Amino acid sequence: MSSVLENVALIKSRSLALLIEAEVERMIMAGEIAPGDRINENQLALRFGTSRGPIREALRALEAGGLVELKPNRGVFVRSISVAEACDIYAVRAALFGLAGRLCAERLTAEQIADLKRQIVAMETAAKKKDFDAYYPLNLGLHEFIIDHSGNVVLASHYRDLVKLLHLFRTRSLVQGGGLAISNNEHHEMVEAIAARDGERAHRAHFDHVMRARERLVSAEHFNPVDIKTEKVSP
Repeated sequence: MSSVLENVALIKSRSLALLIEAEVERMIMAGEIAPGDRINENQLALRFGTSRGPIREALRALEAGGLVELKPNRGVFVRSISVAEACDIYAVRAALFGLAGRLCAERLTAEQIADLKRQIVAMETAAKKKDFDAYYPLNLGLHEFIIDHSGNVVLASHYRDLVKLLHLFRTRSLVQGGGLAISNNEHHEMVEAIAARDGERAHRAHFDHVMRARERLVSAEHFNPVDIKTEKVSP
């Protein structure tokens, strides 16, 4: 009986840690905890009404995912990503997104393509109004749609891990230099390539879209492109 109770307690502890992990991740993505901020384990324990054990387990999982980092003798902090590191991540994300575009060109149904086109129209309306608050979630939704419908779960998992790390950078770079209209013009080309069933064109459009976002990031951060480690990435 004691072993059964111990197993039940272990399951409850792990379930709680997963819930805490999801909530802390949400807080980071929402900007409630900013990059560089220290995460207070005691405050989280009070917030969730639990011991520090599940809190530490949740933070270890977030550290493995790259969202937080443990600094010896100082505590756990939300990870800060340098612009140079972000540029490297964008290059990998571009390769994954290019593949997703190619796969969508091969597999999307006519109904799914029509759905993509409706999303583009909604984004066009928001872009013309320069309504970033309306445009941004639509932008995320379009990208998610493409990743979800690529049919490759490994691609989707790695892509989403990268997006989490780039979340704040992408928000800033998107609005730089009339970024809404520019970004949506790129979306038009992506969807047109998918609708044409042209895998090579779709691959290039999706790859270029992410790399141009990287260029907007560089511009927004007033970062010297010469200082970026710019291996040539073959799409």
